[in-house]
Parts: sequence; structure tokens; C-alpha cells
Amino acid sequence: MTTTGEGARPRPLIGQAVGQAQASLTRLLTGILARSGLSHQVWLGLQRLSAMGGQPARAAYEADLSYWLQLDGPAAAQLADDVLGAGLAARDGDGTVALSDRGRALREAVLARVAHVTGPILATIDRGDLDTTIRTLEQITRLARETTTTEGIR
Repeated sequence: MTTTGEGARPRPLIGQAVGQAQASLTRLLTGILARSGLSHQVWLGLQRLSAMGGQPARAAYEADLSYWLQLDGPAAAQLADDVLGAGLAARDGDGTVALSDRGRALREAVLARVAHVTGPILATIDRGDLDTTIRTLEQITRLARETTTTEGIR
């Protein structure tokens, strides 16, 4: 879709708009992570562990890392090892991977710093628009995931 008029630019496709927002936010996050001593990949591993409830079976955790971060099996296993090796999680006797107190505290500290940086940005956007955007992106994510499962793209 394009617009007409002097200085008008074409409206970006949703993938482009989401990608540009994600890249800009990732740049901010990367700076925060650098000050906390975490790599971006280990942060993502910590976030996925938290999203899974903080105590999944090791195999389920690796499968989740593989799916969400598009890692092959050995890379997902290595990332799980990196999260464990950084002391952000521990392996329980029953084979589950559990967030450690250190992992929980570091995650909360990073999220607080992210909120400090992004808070003023988000405060300029109408709350209703943000809520709609979040719901829309969650629905797109759900539908895309269902489509990849239905189409055998896993």
C-alpha cells in the first residue's frame, strides 16, 4: 500500500515494522546486557526458562530453545548448558532445570533497567494503542505457530 502526496512514504509491511521495532529494542537491550555481563543468547535462554514457568524438564527446555530461537539440537543443548554454567539455573535431581536465585535476581534487575529505559518511550504512546498492539502481536504469534505446526514446519 502506498500513499500519495509530497513527502509521503509507503507504509511498511507488518514484518518490516515489527522487525524494525524489534531491532531497535534489541539494540537498547544489548547495551543493558553488556553492563550486566550477560550475552544476548544467554539472556534469551534465561527468558525462555522463565516463560516455561522456571522449572521445565531438561528435554522440554531444549525443545523450547530449539523452536523459539531456531537452534538445532546441539546448539539448544549448548545454550541450556550455558545458562546452567552461568549459575542462572540449576539442574534438579529429577532432571528439571530450575531458575536459580541468582538467575531470578539478575533477570529482575535487567527487566527493571529495561523498564527504566523504555518507560519514557512507551509513555508517549496511547495505552489503548499499546494494549491493542500487544494483543495483535500475541494473536499473530499464536496463529503463526499454529500454522507452522499444521504445515509441518517445526
